[in-house]
Amino acid sequence: MTYTELFTTFMKFAVVGMSGLALDFGLTFVCKEWLQINRYVANGIGFTTAASSNFVFNRIWTFDSAHPDVSIQYIKFVAVSLAGLFINSLILMLLHDRMKWNFYFCKLLAIGFVLVWNFTLNLIFTFR
Repeated sequence: MTYTELFTTFMKFAVVGMSGLALDFGLTFVCKEWLQINRYVANGIGFTTAASSNFVFNRIWTFDSAHPDVSIQYIKFVAVSLAGLFINSLILMLLHDRMKWNFYFCKLLAIGFVLVWNFTLNLIFTFR
């Protein structure tokens, strides 16, 4: 893969990620603020729903995958996403709970870090 192709693939991944970001933030906000669900559970709901949506769009558009066993790819994608959720939650715990930074600012930083994590692992593991 050339650098241009890699950049284009990353940009597609980022665009899909932005749709997931909107879904993640929206669900997290509704669950945390309106439904009064624990912030980490709310974060997990938003993150997991967005990850599932992102799988579909990344498989079809970003990576143009024709792998016949969608379930294997989905399991790999979910495994990468769950590791990303762990990293996301760890960042929230460190920056929000310990350093007392704004929850949503910390979440934004965590999402940026996990974007790079997810792209790299999905490129070399899930959709290679």
